[in-house]
Amino acid sequence: MKRRNLILALAAAGLVAAAVLWPRGREVEVVSVARAPLTQSVVATGRIATPARIVIGSPLAATVLEVTVREGEPVRPGQVLARLRADDAEALVGQATAALAEAEARFAQIESVSRPVAAQQLAQAEANRKVALAEAERARQLVAKGFYAQSKADDALRNAANAASAADTARAQLAAQQAGGSEREAARARVDQARAQLVNARARAAQLTLTAPAAGVVLTRKAEPGDVATAGKVLLELAEAGETRVYATVDEKNLRLLKPGQKARGVADAFPAQPFDAELYYLAPAVDPQRGTVETRFRVPAAPPFLRPDMTVSVETVTGHRDATLVLPAEVVRDADSGKPWVLVARDGIATRAEVGLGLSGIGRVEILTGLAEGDQVVLPAGGALEGDRLRIREARKPKVSGVQVPQGMTR
Repeated sequence: MKRRNLILALAAAGLVAAAVLWPRGREVEVVSVARAPLTQSVVATGRIATPARIVIGSPLAATVLEVTVREGEPVRPGQVLARLRADDAEALVGQATAALAEAEARFAQIESVSRPVAAQQLAQAEANRKVALAEAERARQLVAKGFYAQSKADDALRNAANAASAADTARAQLAAQQAGGSEREAARARVDQARAQLVNARARAAQLTLTAPAAGVVLTRKAEPGDVATAGKVLLELAEAGETRVYATVDEKNLRLLKPGQKARGVADAFPAQPFDAELYYLAPAVDPQRGTVETRFRVPAAPPFLRPDMTVSVETVTGHRDATLVLPAEVVRDADSGKPWVLVARDGIATRAEVGLGLSGIGRVEILTGLAEGDQVVLPAGGALEGDRLRIREARKPKVSGVQVPQGMTR
């Protein structure tokens, strides 16, 4: 009897030892492969940009007399923004006016005095030339008859040559003062030059009244009445009215998903509950080598009134959509960026490796094309399970979005 009880006690002790030594399995959390809609998108963060920024500065050293606008005010083309005063500009206008008057007087003198005088001088020179030629001919005849010495004929010929030269000179002077002549055209050029200098001087004086070159909004006002504005000093800065745009950057790995013309949705950080439509129209031709990012630009066809220049916004570009497909949280897929992504599947209480084919990638979720079926339980990496481990499965939990902060109004 005692021997039988000893055998039973030893058997019981063996069972207890076996239970202690037998592996109980690793406790893990799992998620089930489910069919659900999935949207693939690229989210970028950027800032609101205007078509152009217009800097209004002083063309020369001047005193600010008046600034007619304040920050935030809309302006229209041609609206007076500021008035300046500079004494040297008025002096330049006076000098240019005097120079123009002098040049015009010189031109008028050529037209009314110099040209008629030159014509009279030419007529007199022609008459003198004819008289000299006639005297030279008479002297030649008288010398031939022996009445005069040869020197008398030589003197007459010399006088005729001088008269002819004087006539040529008078003719050239008259030609220079006729239309197309050098002296007249030089006087005309001096008039044109003086007129251009006057126009420039008046333009510089007019620039002392600064106007808006285009419609826009005043961003900054950097001058007050009484300030001395040096040449080139910025007095006002405007944001030109027109198409509102968003300049943003995305990781270069998303470049393959983007193309101009794609529709997008923007959300301002300051107004997260009021999304607005946008459209991708520009992808930078180069990648920033330091940040590994690509600049993107979006146009906002109907900009809401709360958007302001340099406001921070997030823009989501939809690059793919499935109404119903097999999805898993992105965190459960291992080596997702490699050519052979895989997951651990709980099958008959054992962690089994399964290679999967991936499709679209949403925010925190991925599409499963091959390798899994709906309802399969996939082990989360946080449990530390390895292939071949025995598993104790916890109740499947709700998938999370991998800690990604999704702005309100964006697609999940």
